[in-house]
Amino acid sequence: MKILAVCSSLDLRFPYSCTPAWWQLFKGLHEIGVEVIATPYQGPGVESLWWKAYPNPCQREGALFTSGRDAIRELTKSVKREKGQKRENAKDNLADKAIITLTHTFIRPRWKKHLDYILKKEEDVDTVVVFTVPLNHLKGLPTYIKEKYHIPVSYYDGDIPASLPQFGGFKSGFKIYQGAELAEYDGFISNSKGGVSELEKMGAKNVSVLYYGADPALFAPLNVKQDIDVFFYGHGYEYRKEWVETMITIPSKKLTSSRFAIRATGFDIDLGNTEKLSYASFAKLREYCCRSKINLNITRKAHASVYASSSSRPFELASMGCCIVSNSCKGLEEWFDPNKEIFIIESAEEAIQIYKWLLRNDAERGKVGQQARERVLKHHTYQHRASELVKILNALP
Repeated sequence: MKILAVCSSLDLRFPYSCTPAWWQLFKGLHEIGVEVIATPYQGPGVESLWWKAYPNPCQREGALFTSGRDAIRELTKSVKREKGQKRENAKDNLADKAIITLTHTFIRPRWKKHLDYILKKEEDVDTVVVFTVPLNHLKGLPTYIKEKYHIPVSYYDGDIPASLPQFGGFKSGFKIYQGAELAEYDGFISNSKGGVSELEKMGAKNVSVLYYGADPALFAPLNVKQDIDVFFYGHGYEYRKEWVETMITIPSKKLTSSRFAIRATGFDIDLGNTEKLSYASFAKLREYCCRSKINLNITRKAHASVYASSSSRPFELASMGCCIVSNSCKGLEEWFDPNKEIFIIESAEEAIQIYKWLLRNDAERGKVGQQARERVLKHHTYQHRASELVKILNALP
């Protein structure tokens, strides 16, 4: 099979949480014999040993779009403060319409030409998969590709349920479903089992589920001294502030003899007695996790409240053999066995109790971390996910 992957980004320097997952999934596809041709919607095309890359045809325009979008959002914020909710909604709608109009006028025609170029040059592409690019920006292109090249086009939304309309879109300003035509795609793929019914209501056909996972060669245990007691990494506190307070701020103020640390961006809030570590590289992140006796999985409200809405972090931590403590998330047991491979807490009091117990029990932490890694090796590697994706694509009518 030969896949043309139109993905949100291939550049790990961009703060998009999906990008490392695309790297691992495309590597997994390569390892099972699938040829991947990748082209990014944001940032430069990045070549690798596992896929062939084409450039972003609108890299400069994309950067200008991002700047313009941010400016519009800032203007909207100022109007919100002055005019109230009714005016806020009107301005939000105006900003969204302006963004989509600009995209359709300047960006979509260049992408049509770009995809034509790739499909004519490659000739033997079997299928096109769009990975979490705003659907409304590419409206009409799936139909065009299917009619001209007679190959199926699928869409993988890796941000469900946060991306769904009822959750208001992203903080970045993207509302990817507004004005989109889901029925254009031959198949729709969701990272969330609980989000399937909503996609079907919006017109998506042949909806399947593909969870996140981890590459155990990349996310592997390191034999380092554990000098951090409780650690968390992530981007932004939005939609999980309460759990950050529950699992980090309050416990760090109570357990003053324990070392709490985070490696994060966008956490300008009270974190109690928590140390902010250098953001640094992926290699350094792996070191931070393996240096930590307890690693936290703090899932945003949307993902935590919709059944089996996967994110990368629990699979990555488990793959490194980390001892994980998580906030309560519906469907977490789909992937890991609570109290055997992961611990789940409901309150700050529970968090403090489990931290104190685990910090006293080195053997228990090691046992739980090892069992979590074994679960990843058996069921949740990106070779597993790549095989599942191929089955999904092969089953399309």
